[in-house]
Amino acid sequence: MSKTSTPKKGFKKYILGFWIVFFVGILSVIFIFLLASWGALGPMPTFEELENPETNLATEVISADGQTLGKYFKENRTPINYEDLPDHLINALVATEDERFYSHSGIDARGTLRAAIYLGKRGGASTITQQLSKLLFTDPNKSGTFNRIIQKVKEWVIAIRLEEQYTKNEIITMYLNKFDFLYQAVGIRSASRIYFSKEPKDLTVEESATLVAMLKNPILYNPVKDQFKENSEQRRNQVLKQMEKNGFINQKVKDSLQDLPLVTYFSPEEHDDGIATYFRAYVQEFMKDWIEDNPKPDGSSYSMYRDGLKIYTSVDYKMQAYAETAVEKHLKNLQKEFDRQNQNNKTAPFRSIDASEIESILKKGMRNSDRYKRMKRRGIEEDSIMATFNRKREMRLFSWNGPIDTLMTPKDSIRYYKSFLNTGMMSMTPQTGEIKAWVGGVNYKFFKYEHVKQAKRQVGSTFKPFVYATAIDQLHYSPCKEFPNTPYTIPKGKHGVTEDWTPSNAGGDDDYGGIKTLKQALAESINTITARVIDRTGPESVINLIDKLGIDTSRIQPVAAIALGTADISVYDMVSAYSAFANKGVYVKPYAIQRIEDKNGTILYQHQPQSRDVLSEEAAYVTIQLLEGVTQSGSGRRLKSNSDYAKNSEPYKRAVTGYPYAFENDIAGKTGTTQNQSDGWFIGMVPNLATGVWVGGEDRSVRFETIAYGQGATLALPIWGMYMKDIYADESLDVSKEKFERPDNLSIQVDCDEFSEDETGEEKEETTEFEIDF
Repeated sequence: MSKTSTPKKGFKKYILGFWIVFFVGILSVIFIFLLASWGALGPMPTFEELENPETNLATEVISADGQTLGKYFKENRTPINYEDLPDHLINALVATEDERFYSHSGIDARGTLRAAIYLGKRGGASTITQQLSKLLFTDPNKSGTFNRIIQKVKEWVIAIRLEEQYTKNEIITMYLNKFDFLYQAVGIRSASRIYFSKEPKDLTVEESATLVAMLKNPILYNPVKDQFKENSEQRRNQVLKQMEKNGFINQKVKDSLQDLPLVTYFSPEEHDDGIATYFRAYVQEFMKDWIEDNPKPDGSSYSMYRDGLKIYTSVDYKMQAYAETAVEKHLKNLQKEFDRQNQNNKTAPFRSIDASEIESILKKGMRNSDRYKRMKRRGIEEDSIMATFNRKREMRLFSWNGPIDTLMTPKDSIRYYKSFLNTGMMSMTPQTGEIKAWVGGVNYKFFKYEHVKQAKRQVGSTFKPFVYATAIDQLHYSPCKEFPNTPYTIPKGKHGVTEDWTPSNAGGDDDYGGIKTLKQALAESINTITARVIDRTGPESVINLIDKLGIDTSRIQPVAAIALGTADISVYDMVSAYSAFANKGVYVKPYAIQRIEDKNGTILYQHQPQSRDVLSEEAAYVTIQLLEGVTQSGSGRRLKSNSDYAKNSEPYKRAVTGYPYAFENDIAGKTGTTQNQSDGWFIGMVPNLATGVWVGGEDRSVRFETIAYGQGATLALPIWGMYMKDIYADESLDVSKEKFERPDNLSIQVDCDEFSEDETGEEKEETTEFEIDF
């Protein structure tokens, strides 16, 4: 008996020991989870934090037609609603990452048991909810086995709390909004735009599968990294297989999708990438001022990089794209001709200056550079700083054929960049002040200086309409009023003239003679007649007018020479001032920011229009009639011409991009060319759109040698022509081809083909025609 009872007692001890260990183990696990939930194993999120998990949300700049122009971010995350996620994306996610997502409460018991038994060789156990808890509230950087166990316990506790707090759809949305897909693609919306150049709702099934494949490891399965493309395609096909296994697609669809090559449309969204980069830099400065003046209700400041603001702008995405395309086409072509003409220029890219002046320009460029300023802030001596500009270093340079990696001294790179022609272009609606397109230069990555609002350049003959408008408004001049085209002198002491002033016409002695109407004088940019007009109005009256038209007059002296465009004015000011002519004499201040909303859609800022009457409706219309003469028979006539002679002339073949334009509708506009061809302008208007273009070098000595290439009609007008051709070809844009509205009871004669009036008031026939003046 003793021999048989002893083993039974021993077996009972093992059984008892097993249950003691089992229950102690269970109680220990429960106790660990309780400790974690109480925060004893490290901080746990509060109820409020679960309700509003802290995230860094990108501020989005949105066009008038609802497209994203760009973002400002610490993390490039723009949240998206569940309703905007395609079903196949959600199905791919659930099928691959958490097959029992809709049946568990945060922890998948079967998956956990399987992972424990097979040590993770048959898949992990993390649910989507656990992965979300890890992204939101745990620190993945802690090392060591013990810390990883504690992290996992905290993930489980947080996952259960998340399931209690949120619906399944909300958990999926939060997870996809939070995940970092690399290349500044934080969240599914950014990933969709960056990897496939589209919104999530437009993703195809295989594209959704590619993004879901990245959730396992965004580096190892990245579709744009050459060394990992094969991994990405294999993982994408595994996602498709999981979708078939779970009944979301059938085998035929799976097989066809797996046979497709892996294709991406990679478009990074750095701050200086994408469309409207110069405009976004302007928005950034606007927001800095607005944030400073508009604190949050709690007194803290808004952040452009974390608060997920939405900035709704007036810019039209399509019009902006057409503007940038026109600039690129023309400047690329024009630069080729500019470089060709500089091949034998020993002082290239400069003209008409000596070596000492060139050295002065380069030194100024060095002192304005970021390199100089950084070293100066560090207290480095001037000689040492300047010496670094003569040491070769690796650098990436801009070219119209793509970036160039080379070895060059910083000083030589400054000279290299000064060889490029640049541009400023703005388009606005005269009646509302809405800025529709803004191109501040040729490439924001390489040329940070902005040429719409920041730069001010000599305006040349584009200033003359202000002189004529003053005469029309104050003296009731008609476009048909005639003046002799002969030299004219304003004597010393009058209108700020320090010496007798006798301006010459562009053509010299051969450009005199005959009688010209005001309309002809503006179309042909006749300086002598403009001098006669400002002598009668006085420069003070002209400055008073342009001040009301929104032009900064603080540095414009009341001297007669302003009639010929000696003043430096921005493209922004010139376009807004011209717009008043198209808007019946009413100046409307241009604006770009429609409204600002916080991440919850609360409106924080709403634009308030600013306008004022400047000219009578009649005076504005008469000025428009003068400006129409420029495109009917003057220096802007090529907009309507389709001449074979023009197409075969050297300037047209080499430098006039996009000709013929062949517009048939009424266009009011003015070209402008400054002394020595340093600046080329064209400002053109149709009834509901005004657009101005400036083209020139950074320094006034960077220019074409002859006026055939250096005039505004060659430098700037082609950009306007190509831009408007694209706009008119787009039927979705409502840009007018109608005539400018004629006022009722017009008292000033504008139909000069019927008759014209000389200075004595006599009427006579007018049949003069003239050619484009190169």
